[in-house]
Order: sequence, then C-alpha cells, then structure tokens
Amino acid sequence: MRFLLIIVALLGSASLGLAQQKTVPQSQSEITMSFAPLVKRTAPSVVNVYAKSIIEQASDQNGFADPFFRRFFGQDGSAGPPRQRVANSLGSGVIVDKTGIIVTNNHVIKNGTDIRVALSDKREFAAKIILADERTDLAVLKIDVGEEELPTLSFANSDNLEIGDLVLAIGDPFGVGQTVTSGIISALARTSVSASDYQFFIQTDAAINPGNSGGALVNMRGELIGINTAIYSKSGGSVGIGFSIPSNMVQNVVQSAQSGQQIVRPWLGASFQDVTQDIADSLGFARPEGALIVDLHPQSPLGTSGMRRGDVIVAVDGKLLESAKELGYYVATAHVGDSRLIEYRRGAASVQTTIKLIAAPETVLRQDTVIKGQTPFTGLVVANLSPAVADEMGLPAEAVGVVAITVKSGPAQQFFQKGDIIRDVNGQTVESVDVLRTILEQATRSWVIGFERGGRKAYLRIG
Repeated sequence: MRFLLIIVALLGSASLGLAQQKTVPQSQSEITMSFAPLVKRTAPSVVNVYAKSIIEQASDQNGFADPFFRRFFGQDGSAGPPRQRVANSLGSGVIVDKTGIIVTNNHVIKNGTDIRVALSDKREFAAKIILADERTDLAVLKIDVGEEELPTLSFANSDNLEIGDLVLAIGDPFGVGQTVTSGIISALARTSVSASDYQFFIQTDAAINPGNSGGALVNMRGELIGINTAIYSKSGGSVGIGFSIPSNMVQNVVQSAQSGQQIVRPWLGASFQDVTQDIADSLGFARPEGALIVDLHPQSPLGTSGMRRGDVIVAVDGKLLESAKELGYYVATAHVGDSRLIEYRRGAASVQTTIKLIAAPETVLRQDTVIKGQTPFTGLVVANLSPAVADEMGLPAEAVGVVAITVKSGPAQQFFQKGDIIRDVNGQTVESVDVLRTILEQATRSWVIGFERGGRKAYLRIG
C-alpha cells in the first residue's frame, strides 16, 4: 500500500538557553504537573485560516475540450462553457506580530481568492497575503485590527533543539476546534520529506492531523519552534510521525514579509551529492558524512575561496553535516552578506575557509515572455536561464538555455511543466528566448521538441 503524505503544519519556535539544565520529572508530583498554564499563554496566538478559491473545469461534451484541439480544429460548440467549482481549504496559523502578522503554510492559502482568519475568541477578519513562498511552503498574512495589540508567539533558535525535548502542538484538526497535543521531538534534520524545496524538518510524535497545517509547535517556554507541514500516514490520521519547518527558516520568511522585500537567498553556485559508504571508502573517510561537490559555477563563492570539485564539505560554523540537504538548510537560514566558516576535506587534508554569502547573479537578462500564436508553446511563459533564475526554479547552478517559468493556458498545458528546459525545436538549438521566438515564427504543421525535465532529456513529437 502506498503511503499517503498528508500536508499539515506545526508552527513554533524555541529559544533554549544553552546554559539551562534540562531535567526529566523526578517525583510523582512533578509527573502530575499540568500543561494548562502554558496552553493558556500560547493558545490565543494560534488562529484558524480559511481560504476559498474558484476552480474552472472545462465542460467536455464530446471529448474536444482539450485546449490544444480547440486551438487547431476550432471552436465547434462541442465544448460547453467552463464550469466553476468552489474549493475550500482549512488550516491554522500563528500570530507572530501584535499588529496582525500571521504565518501559515503556503498550501493552505494557495490560489485563495477569499482568505479569512478566525481568532481564538471567535472573531473573524479578512486577510491579505503579503508574502507567499512555495519553496518553503510558508505564507505570511496580515489582518487589520486597528490599534489593538494581539497576543503573539516569539521565535526561538531551532538550532538549539534536542531530541527528547517536550513540545506542544496547537491547531484546528478537521475543523473541530482548537486542539492541543503533547509529545517530544523525535528527530532533527529529517531530509526525506518532499513537502518543500528545503527538506529539513523537525520530527515530532505530538498528534497532528489535517487542519493543523500552519499551527504552532511550541517548547515548554511557550516559544515557537516550527511550522508543521506534513505527516506520514497510511490512513490519513496521525501515527506519531509529524514534520515541522524549523523556526529559523520561518523567521527568515517573516522578516522578508515585514520588510516588504523579495526573499533573496544566499547562493553557493554548486551541485552536491551525499557521501555514500562507497564514496567514503574511496576517500578514506571513517564513515559517510558531508556534501561532495559535484559541479561549481565559475562565480561560486566556494570556488573563489579555493574549493573545487571533489572536495567534501563536512561542517558549517562548527555544525557537522550528515547530508547535502543539511548544507542547503544552513545556507538558506543565513542572509546575503553573512560569512560562514566552512570545513572541508580534500584527500587526507582537512581545510577551513571563510566564505561570504552572495545572491545568485543574473548573468543574462531573464526576458520573461509569454508565447502567443498557434503552436504547442502557446500559453507558456519562458525566460533565459541564469544562476538567479536557476536558483529560483530549483535547477542546477550551471543550467543554461530557456526554461519554462509557468504554464498559463492554451496548448502548452498539455505538454510542458514548470521547470522544463527547452533544448531544441525541429532540430534547431534553443539558446535564448529570442531564438525560440524566431523558430516558432516559422510555419510548420509538425513539431519535434527536445526538452529536459528533472535532469532527463525527452522528445515530444506533435503532428
């Protein structure tokens, strides 16, 4: 049976003092202590988020509703007018600023045309999206409460969390009303969860279910330590394996939203591979660890600091790396302009160097273009690839050519996906958006299109 990944979410953050000693209950009286004071302090900061969206579905009476066929064979009345369906999404959110700033999951509000927030006291407000980031699956909302100051949760440093720490999960599962569950942190740095581009999650056994998305995961000091974004389940219910976006990542997104600036993430300009046992043996490592550099862009800050292909990054600012995804997380939670101490292995030598984090450069004009006319590309939005565009699309830093930014409408919906790299059309190499437009102006009734999707080359024959 296939396992079902249910998107949900926990929000929380923990500022754990390193000097503070952590103890387990020592007596019967300590065991019977209640979470009630902590819940009273934190629960008012957790809200419900409702999003309504209108989805259009083509009315296909005779099988000709496909936009590609309508484009080439004409509107013959066989396809009726589009039918509209109202889709509702329910999730949770956390107030992180007293002026009405709320963070939730992007999948909760995605495509929402009417978003409302219900506070714990049952008051409801219309909300506007001030930032939505698909790559982290986070969104930041704003409600207008006038001069009223709302209760908030403060962020903690999620890098200080430890396995075994007690946590509370607060949200609204299945829309039954605000619910609180307790548990512990089961694991840190889980990287096999495909709920966002930055696959680095806190794992908890606190019971979470559909509708908890965007809810709060808090520590015993009432601080936010993560946004729960997924559960691992066969049935759709909680089985004690939930995943939360760490608060350090959440805080970066919220800060960008509050500043009104676009999220600009640091760029390493390299492709990495996990070190397997075979690779570790060939390199003389005692065990598999770190991130092996596979490719380096000429402008990579790693390259300019003296690193090269084949080096293995084993630590960032003293934090040991188990995988390449951990490296991506530690960079993503930093800021452009920050410096990081990198420790890497080259052969038997262990080397340390300091790099300055930079934004991905735009080496060529991106030239976003909507393809029009009567071709299989009609409705496709394309752009020239540069490190900046490649980073935005989650593609390798060295990728070049023309990439599909999005598919808006038309025949392109049948053939292309976001992130496809167009390599050649009818035997002609596509080096830029201008070249693609020139090729598409040539009259033809048949098409042979070469493109790359997920690192694999494929060909599409039409007509």
